[in-house]
Amino acid sequence: MNNTTNAGAAGADSLPAWCAPLFAAIDARDADAFASFLTADAQFRFGNAPVVAGQAAIRDVVAGFFGAIRACSHRLLASWQGPAGFVCEGEVTYTRLDGAQVVLPFVNVLALRGAKIVGYRIYIDNGPLFAPSAG
Repeated sequence: MNNTTNAGAAGADSLPAWCAPLFAAIDARDADAFASFLTADAQFRFGNAPVVAGQAAIRDVVAGFFGAIRACSHRLLASWQGPAGFVCEGEVTYTRLDGAQVVLPFVNVLALRGAKIVGYRIYIDNGPLFAPSAG
C-alpha cells in the first residue's frame, strides 16, 4: 500500500476520488448515501459491535447510529491505499444528543471490489460517546 499523509486540506488531492463524498455522506448522517458506496454483499463492523452483512442491513444499522447522535465531523490525518484496500486514520468529533462534544481517534480499514466497498471495519472506542455526561 502507498502511504499518503493528509493533514487538513493539504494532500487531499492524493485521496481516492470517492473518499471525500463518503465522509461527506457520513458527516451529513445520510445512511442512504453511505450505503451507496457499498457492494450488495458488503460486511461492516463498527468498533466492537457484531459484523453486519448486506448493504440494506448495514444501511439500517448506520441509520440507527446516526439517530443516536446529533452530529459528527471527521478529520483525516493519514491514509494508505492499494489496489484492493484503503486505510485511514483520523479524529471524529461527535456531538451527542445532549449537546456535549466528544473527540475520538479512529482507524477505518476498507476492502474494495472495483469502485465499491466490500468490507468496512471501523476501529474506535465509542465508550466515551455514550458515557454519562460529566455536566
